[in-house]
Amino acid sequence: MTKCTFCGRRAAYHRRYAGVFLCDRCMIRSVERRFRRSMGEHRLVSPGERVAVAVSGGKDSVACMHLLADYCRRKNCELVAVTVDEGIRGYREESLPIARENAKQLGVEHFVVSFEQAFGATLDQITTLARRKGTGLNPCTYCGVMRRSLLNQAARELDADKLATAHNLDDEVQAIMLNYVRADFSRLYRLGPSYPPREGFVPRVKPLRGIPEKEVALYALLKGIKVHLGVCPYVGGIHAEIREFLNRLEANHPNSKFMILRMFDRMRPHLAEAMPEFEMRRCEVCGEPTSSTLCKSCELLRGLGLGRKQKTLISTKST
Repeated sequence: MTKCTFCGRRAAYHRRYAGVFLCDRCMIRSVERRFRRSMGEHRLVSPGERVAVAVSGGKDSVACMHLLADYCRRKNCELVAVTVDEGIRGYREESLPIARENAKQLGVEHFVVSFEQAFGATLDQITTLARRKGTGLNPCTYCGVMRRSLLNQAARELDADKLATAHNLDDEVQAIMLNYVRADFSRLYRLGPSYPPREGFVPRVKPLRGIPEKEVALYALLKGIKVHLGVCPYVGGIHAEIREFLNRLEANHPNSKFMILRMFDRMRPHLAEAMPEFEMRRCEVCGEPTSSTLCKSCELLRGLGLGRKQKTLISTKST
C-alpha cells in the first residue's frame, strides 16, 4: 500500500510534478490551502465585497462556488451565482439543475441568463446559421464572446464588485498558448489572476488559476460534491489540439504547465507596453462597453442577421 508522504495514511493521489503522494484528507487540505493562498496573495476579494461566481454545473465551477462560499462566510462577503444557458441540447439542460442544486445547498442566490433570452437564438441555432452562411467561425468563437458579455452584464446588474470564474491551471495555460499562437496581445494581457477595473466591466478574478484540472476534479470527488461531468459537444479545433499537446508535454515532463504559467506571469507586466491605447465607448446597439462602435457580440450577431433581443438580463427573482 502506497502511503501519504505527509501523514502516512493510504495515498489517494500521486502528485507527479512534486514527487509526493497524498491521502484524501491531505489532498483536500492542499487544494483549500492553494485556493486561500491565491485569494490572499493576489487580493482577489476584499472583506465586505459582493462577489458573483460563474457556475456552469461542471466540476471546476461548482468546486469554485463551494470554496468561495466558505471563504465569503469567513470574510463577511456576499456571494451570488450566475449560470449562462447557451442552449446546447443534451448538455446544458443536464448541468443547469446541478448548478441550481449546489447553490441552494450553500444558500447562494442563483440567477440564470440565456442566449435565447438575450440574443433570440440558442448556441445550437447560432451554429447552424453560421454554417449555412459560411462564416468560417466555430461555435467556440460565438460562445466565448457572447458568454463573457452576458456574465459581465449580469454581474454588473447584480452590483457585484468582482466576477469569479473557475479557470484552472490547465485552462489558463491553454489560453496562454492559444494567444501566443494568435499573437493576440490584448487577450494575453488579460490572462492574469485578476484584471484591473475598466468602465463598464466588473473586475474578474480566477481563484483556481494555480490548481491543476485533475486536482480540482479529485477535490470535488473527495468532498462528495455533485457535479456534471459531461463534455461540451462543440469542443474541438485548435483549442483541442493545444490541450492535447500540453497534456502530452506534462505527461513526459511533469511541472511543465506550472513553469509555463510562472514564465508568463514574469512576462505579463511587460505586455502593457505593447497594448494599444484606445478610448472606451458604448456599443451603438446594446450599450455595452467596447473599443469600437459595435461590441464583439453585436458584431457577430449582425453577421448572422441577428441582434440583441433583451437589454436587461436580471429580474428580481432568482432560481
